[in-house]
Amino acid sequence: MHLVPTQEEVLDVMRRTGGLRQGHFEYASGLHANEYFQVALAMRYYDVAKTLSVGLSRLVRAHADIRAIIQQLSIVAPATGGLPVAYGVCEALRAHQVYWGETENGTGSMHFRQYLDVQPGEKVLLVDDIVRSGRRLNELKKLVETQGGEVVGVAVVIYEPIPEVMTFGSLPFYYLAKVDTVYAHDASSCEQCRRGVPVSKVWI
Repeated sequence: MHLVPTQEEVLDVMRRTGGLRQGHFEYASGLHANEYFQVALAMRYYDVAKTLSVGLSRLVRAHADIRAIIQQLSIVAPATGGLPVAYGVCEALRAHQVYWGETENGTGSMHFRQYLDVQPGEKVLLVDDIVRSGRRLNELKKLVETQGGEVVGVAVVIYEPIPEVMTFGSLPFYYLAKVDTVYAHDASSCEQCRRGVPVSKVWI
């Protein structure tokens, strides 16, 4: 395994741990796909979590401006999928702290825990396990900025963009693997549906 895992090494780990499945999947949004990532299944294992987190941290550390502020850097993730990655990246970087945004029962607007205050000018690296639509991280970015923080970069294990993916503007964006999943907008445009391939509904 390389110090920064290659795309093939990352995908191999995902397959071995059940974090990547091939088949016919339907997301809650209605999109159909030929594969499904659940990075949390890979992050269950200490050695895998360490390898992925350290690899991602090395990409981040290579950015001179971020490297210069690591001791003051906050690692902020959306709960709950991003938390294992956030803690691993924070430990590998020896950054300042970790905290997260959450929603009530997975719905509603994102917020921070009571008594957690973003400091004016606080430098923040947003971290998550996977980006598909980019919605969660963009919502978290807005929350940090509304409270006076400054987002300096975004880092994820897997980048699996849907056709309408939201971007992060000019921010540095790091990922260990980018996957071009085949998506269909609904059952009527899905080749696997037309062939009668059984579909598995996934939550996220």
